[in-house]
Amino acid sequence: MSGGLLIAGTTSDAGKSVVTAGICRWLVRQGVKVAPFKAQNMSLNSFVTREGAEIGRAQAMQAQAARVEPTALMNPVLLKPGSDRTSQVVLMGRPVGEMSARGFFGASGPAGEPLPGAGPSGERLRGGRQEALLGTVLDCLAQLRGTYDAVICEGAGSPAEINLRRTDIVNMGVARNAGLPVLIVGDIDRGGVFASFFGTVALLSPEDQALVAGFLVNKFRGDVGLLEPGLDMLHGLTDRRTYGVLPFQHGLGIDEEDGLRVSLRGAVRESSVSSPVGADILRVAVCAIPLMSNFTDVDALAAEPGVVVRFVDRAEELADADLVVVPGTRGTVKALEWLRERGLADAIARRAAEGRPVLGICGGYQILGRHIEDEVESRAGHVDGLGLLPVRVRFAREKTLTRPVGEALGEHVEGYEIHHGVAEVSGGDTFMCDAGGNSLDGCRVGAVWGTHWHGSLESDGFRRAFLREVAAAAGRRFVPAPDTSFAALREEQLDRLGDLIEEHADTDALWRLIESGAPQGLPFIPPGAPA
Repeated sequence: MSGGLLIAGTTSDAGKSVVTAGICRWLVRQGVKVAPFKAQNMSLNSFVTREGAEIGRAQAMQAQAARVEPTALMNPVLLKPGSDRTSQVVLMGRPVGEMSARGFFGASGPAGEPLPGAGPSGERLRGGRQEALLGTVLDCLAQLRGTYDAVICEGAGSPAEINLRRTDIVNMGVARNAGLPVLIVGDIDRGGVFASFFGTVALLSPEDQALVAGFLVNKFRGDVGLLEPGLDMLHGLTDRRTYGVLPFQHGLGIDEEDGLRVSLRGAVRESSVSSPVGADILRVAVCAIPLMSNFTDVDALAAEPGVVVRFVDRAEELADADLVVVPGTRGTVKALEWLRERGLADAIARRAAEGRPVLGICGGYQILGRHIEDEVESRAGHVDGLGLLPVRVRFAREKTLTRPVGEALGEHVEGYEIHHGVAEVSGGDTFMCDAGGNSLDGCRVGAVWGTHWHGSLESDGFRRAFLREVAAAAGRRFVPAPDTSFAALREEQLDRLGDLIEEHADTDALWRLIESGAPQGLPFIPPGAPA
């Protein structure tokens, strides 16, 4: 077997990420050596590979589904929004600068400055920098296809974004250049899936349409028999088959791409329904700060029986919380201002004075410090932090991207770091340390902790020790479950994704599609893409 497949979607959040992961897990269980790929990702939820490259966390999750080590080849272009109009461009795992959407995707007007790493000569391109990256994207995909039996690619947004088609390097642009068959996923839970399927195909050029093999319905509730007449009519209209109808299942939204999609009021992320081991539960309130990044850090807390996690944006919502988490952010100074404007900063300071637990992670850790000197991210210069930890933060132009290992609270702990801020600690107790007790990162003062390490709570022993500390400080009779394994729970979720594909998709037809490409002679559906 040697081939590939592009999973496109009728919309953003149609289920492309989880379907890609599900197909990867199904294939690897069949003995196929498979890898995921997403040419360009826009996400604040990222991960650091073992070689120190930053990629989208969704691609890291898909690599885990494929049982392979994630690399920069799997996500060569990552855009990290810093505002509604600008993003940091991460190329092959390294940041190369900030850019406006107009400058990146292209617009009419004079030629712009070259994007570092774009093209053999860093050429200036009229109409944007994105198309300059097509060679890099195709080279990465070719390397993966030369190494693996199959590569399952994920698109972005919709392939029918007609305003962006000329410079597209993630949907039909990559499919056309690499000769990949395309499967379009639609979220029927949103409604209008048949119109979305038909309209998506009908807005593509004849050359693009020739690669669209068919459709996959996602999140269906009810009797599939009631859906079949519509699927038959869709086939009659497009002469393209539906490759499966995946049922709606709770708890499959793992490692979403964008924290901005998290509801800001009362959102609960798949908290465990298991009863607490001790007499009490623990309530965790996560401040839904602007440009929130790596909000998946709290997934490991939500996996614990008896721990309830919610996202909040009002000061009064902290009152009954046993632990307040200030998460990572792409805009530390902006998030600090937001906390102050909403009264959350004062509420957090009162908690600290009362000895009630607070945890800051990455940008949240920087916010809890005394001073921030930022001439890089916000260019705000000197800004006073909340002053809860004896830390001064200076933003460096070079981004820290590492996978540290150490000890904390007497337990082994691992994590990953993604930050420009460099912390200078001048007091408090050691938090993350090496085997000799020498500080590696972060600090603690009373019931206030701070660390740059994302993912540390996925270390089971450390998480349990931390929750015992939180419960003691909060006066709760909470007892962590002795056998919760976050890694095992993640594997169970990935296996469920594989089961969805194996049980509800036409896997024989999928196999042929991946191996042989799109069927020949697929008809053109007018009107096609505008000239």
